[in-house]
Amino acid sequence: MTNNGYRLIHTVEDLRYYLIQGMKIEHATIPPYLTALYSLKPGTNLEAFHIIRAVVVEEMLHLTLAANVFNAVGGDINGVLTDPEFIPEYPAHLPTGSVDFKVNIEKFSPNTVETFLNIERSKEVDKDAPLVLPRPELNPWLRILGLEETYTFYSIGLFYAEVIRGLQELHQEMGDDLFCGDPNKQITPEYYYDGAGEIVPVYDFQSAIRALRVIQEQGEGSRQQTIYDAERELCHYYRFQQLELGQYYSIDKNNPLNSDSPDHPTGKTFIVDWDAVYPVKTNAKLSDYPEGSELYDAAKEFQQQYYAFLGMIQASFNGSPQALIPAVGGMFKLKESAERLIRNPIPDMEGVNAAPIYRWNKEQK
Repeated sequence: MTNNGYRLIHTVEDLRYYLIQGMKIEHATIPPYLTALYSLKPGTNLEAFHIIRAVVVEEMLHLTLAANVFNAVGGDINGVLTDPEFIPEYPAHLPTGSVDFKVNIEKFSPNTVETFLNIERSKEVDKDAPLVLPRPELNPWLRILGLEETYTFYSIGLFYAEVIRGLQELHQEMGDDLFCGDPNKQITPEYYYDGAGEIVPVYDFQSAIRALRVIQEQGEGSRQQTIYDAERELCHYYRFQQLELGQYYSIDKNNPLNSDSPDHPTGKTFIVDWDAVYPVKTNAKLSDYPEGSELYDAAKEFQQQYYAFLGMIQASFNGSPQALIPAVGGMFKLKESAERLIRNPIPDMEGVNAAPIYRWNKEQK
């Protein structure tokens, strides 16, 4: 144990492993956020629609930034996003995440918002305290790497704090040789949507740290007792809390210290209509739909489109950056396929509508 707690990243291979975990974490939030978004009935809950949609776009930004760092340190992105295990089997703990809550694929509801707050929560630890705790289950990826134990992080921010710490120590040992990746595989600003945050191409230590800090701060804020990130935008945790409280936060971008305090928004109030939501099945499986039915076929079509989406994202990270903009745009076009499911009841399940299925199980035909 070092003075920063357990040291998990000893080698470049360890660093690449944890950056893959970072990509898995960022992606693991997207299916639950998208499903909650899809479940909103048209023309209702516009506040929730805009908040969730903006966060989804920024989670894609985080996935991209983690991929930029991974590529910069010589990682091989081939097969990472298209591995069937890249998508969790929900309900699931976040990859390397705390085991005190699970994430479900379900409709927009107060419980769903509470889960979103758990995903985006923050915690500061003392300088000499461990960032991680032993996790009670083993992860097969760690067995492959020859490690004996996996660890749980209370928050995504603490996970990235460990990655940053490991990156710093490896850079001290290796210098700029750490950044041996192909620079042509970097996603640069012209290949991502404006307004989602800063795309940071990673070519050296400083840009790697900056990319990881963007991920940290957009989720949980730039420091304790603030609601905003380094770009003076409301961080994810407090965006979701607005839905719980029914009131917007106010940020003074000219003098952010004059912004609202955590848990005390002063902006416009609004009403969340928790009933204006399609009653989609929680954690739906393909077996929930009669084989050969329209719902079954629609669910398989959505799966195929989602895997194609991940394939396009992977290709963009592997030297075809021009594929990223249409891929991210296509993520929202998936709603058309999802609507074929969420607007239709499941036969013999009273009051329960179909839901999109993201993961392709090995036993599936």
